[in-house]
Amino acid sequence: MGDITTYWQQFFEGSKEGQDWWRKKQRLCKKRKAQIVKIKGKGLVFSKQSYDTTRSTRYAVHLVYLMKQGDFFYTEEQVVPYQLVKQSDREIRHQSIEKPPAENGSNQPPVLKQGNLKDNNREIEYNRLGAVKYAERWWNSYNPEYRRFEDDCTNYISQCLRAGGGPMWGEPVRERGWWYGKDSWSFSWSVAHSFRWYLSGSERGIRGIEMQTPEELNPGDVICYDFEGDGTWNHTTIVVAKDADNMPLVNAHTDNSRNRYWSYEDSAAWTPEIEYKFFRIEIS
Repeated sequence: MGDITTYWQQFFEGSKEGQDWWRKKQRLCKKRKAQIVKIKGKGLVFSKQSYDTTRSTRYAVHLVYLMKQGDFFYTEEQVVPYQLVKQSDREIRHQSIEKPPAENGSNQPPVLKQGNLKDNNREIEYNRLGAVKYAERWWNSYNPEYRRFEDDCTNYISQCLRAGGGPMWGEPVRERGWWYGKDSWSFSWSVAHSFRWYLSGSERGIRGIEMQTPEELNPGDVICYDFEGDGTWNHTTIVVAKDADNMPLVNAHTDNSRNRYWSYEDSAAWTPEIEYKFFRIEIS
């Protein structure tokens, strides 16, 4: 563990990737008039492989920041996966692990029209506290009652909304509704692009009321991200708290994060062309 922590510190301080990440973090803090009071990092090895003279170690660093914004203090957490490759005791590569490629916009699962399906005899209130409690419980682990995906962000958000009382419907048609079953699930449950379009078109079960600004969101609401601004929605987060300026702090999976600032300007995936959708979650 000590060896991994030392290598990560060297990577963070000496590599272009590490320095670029730190500059982004500092720039975002300055924009928010916030500061990092303390930062801690802990490495956890999750796989080792050896072949001939080459050794590959995959590990994650759990970063914990104590943030200060005016008189408001809070803790932000992030888990970032890395890979260290050594050959004959000489380091040859040390980098963050590449994420799965963004969903191909030309191969998106279709989303069937979700209208005209209201059940007026059923009234359900969205339990925001329940959704947030679930988001906090599982932000850095995985509920064994659900399948874990390599790109897990939307699956995690769907679980949070389900914990908030979101009614599932549409099974077994994968292009219809929002549902999770034993051996199958709707595209809207696990695919960021499909989930975004489901929220804006749904008139049954969970639905998203589009807000114009992030400060209009409350804990339990959802933000969708198109990092390249090309019409393909890549990522989903859930609001769990608000900062001193009434801006959302979010939890997410894939790069597991807790109380992260909503804009993701400190992310390697962020581009100047990024598009956001801000959804107030309701149940019909």
